[in-house]
Amino acid sequence: MNFTEEIEGKLKDWGASFVGFSNVESKLPQSLKGLPYAITIGIRLSDFIIEQISDCPTYTYFHHYRTVNSLIDQITLRATLLLQEKGYNALAVPASQTVNNSEDKYCGVFPHKTGAVMAGLGWIGRNGLFISSKYGPRVRLGTILTDAELTVQAELLEHKCAECRKCVENCPAMALTGNCWQEGCDRSTIVDAKACSEYMNTKFKHIGRGSVCGICVRVCPIGGKKK
Repeated sequence: MNFTEEIEGKLKDWGASFVGFSNVESKLPQSLKGLPYAITIGIRLSDFIIEQISDCPTYTYFHHYRTVNSLIDQITLRATLLLQEKGYNALAVPASQTVNNSEDKYCGVFPHKTGAVMAGLGWIGRNGLFISSKYGPRVRLGTILTDAELTVQAELLEHKCAECRKCVENCPAMALTGNCWQEGCDRSTIVDAKACSEYMNTKFKHIGRGSVCGICVRVCPIGGKKK
């Protein structure tokens, strides 16, 4: 078993549903160039909880979303400590965190979707979400950046949204443009993050701070629960 396989096995033992590896040096800010490899983990969300979403978020989905984020942070922390123990530098990117001192206040330190796509695990859908080739958008992602030289998957998957526009037609914030993602395109080409955030803040603050509606996740036919 090589080191990459060893890390993957540990991550899955700790609760990851899937794992991928990529070299993201070209996508990193200068301050993180010393950690060119990305380890992506994904956690599959509960189909039952997602199917309960109708035209607004539920309290259960809000709790589930936050609990899964917490699990991701625990897994990526353990991976970071393991890599450090083996002599490598590593950084666990928070599962859900926005950096308000950046030009885009709706972004994080490093986009988890970038690592996941570059690892060949899926693509970006018309909803602006990562679409796992196995579970659709019903996942949450985490990332560990490291200088450990890992075996990577360099083949990008083509998007399989085809002509489907269910997420666009069902978005209550009308935040989706309907455009397909292309390598190098700006997020605003696909989704108006400000419109989405402000709609949730105005309509559903009573459910919880930072709540997300999940409608575009539920209506996506890829990875949906088989009837």
